[in-house]
Amino acid sequence: MSAVIIGLYMVLNWLIKAYIVLLMVFVLMSWFPGAYQTKLGEILGRICAPFLNVFYRIVPAFGGISFAPWVAMIVLWLVQRGLYVLASFLLRLTGQ
Repeated sequence: MSAVIIGLYMVLNWLIKAYIVLLMVFVLMSWFPGAYQTKLGEILGRICAPFLNVFYRIVPAFGGISFAPWVAMIVLWLVQRGLYVLASFLLRLTGQ
């Protein structure tokens, strides 16, 4: 049972880290004109834009600079920490 919990935690943790990296790349593409129109930009747009759009609606831009991607990454980091706490709790609950 503990191997399943640890394995599941490790996979989810890796997926969150990978998604944060994809978000960073997608956001950095805004620095390069036409980058969103490339094949990579289109793929990342389909993966990242739906998640970021939630934060674009909630977090206002200040002086033309949007902090929504930062808030999105902080939320993912908090989810990552929450998964760690949950996995630790479940491991203690099972006696491992």
